[in-house]
Amino acid sequence: MFCALANIDSGLYRSFSMKAVYATLFAALSDPTRVAIVQRLAEGEFSVSDLAQPFALSQPTITSHLNVLERAGLIQRRRVAQRRLCRLRPEAIASLAEWLDAIGRQWSARADRMADHAASMTEKGD
Repeated sequence: MFCALANIDSGLYRSFSMKAVYATLFAALSDPTRVAIVQRLAEGEFSVSDLAQPFALSQPTITSHLNVLERAGLIQRRRVAQRRLCRLRPEAIASLAEWLDAIGRQWSARADRMADHAASMTEKGD
């Protein structure tokens, strides 16, 4: 889902689609267990059973969390013989980081304009 929406390049539709993608990413990361799983996967690829070990959760519950992360495009799963391996999709994290950086630049520019305006109002008041 993530890649399909992220590759759309058509103005308003792309903007709407990307907002939906980011909403899905944030929703997936709203759960502390899923954040911990993502942090663990930042270290490398793990089997589902290895990912489940630090948590006092059942295998089906961990699988449910992995499904949410996979639907959000944050992880990728593959089967190797009897094992299900999971890995982080760095392009999803990079896309989110780029978006957050752009938002940060916008807010910084707004703060700069507000400071300039406040300074000009102070000068007019003197």
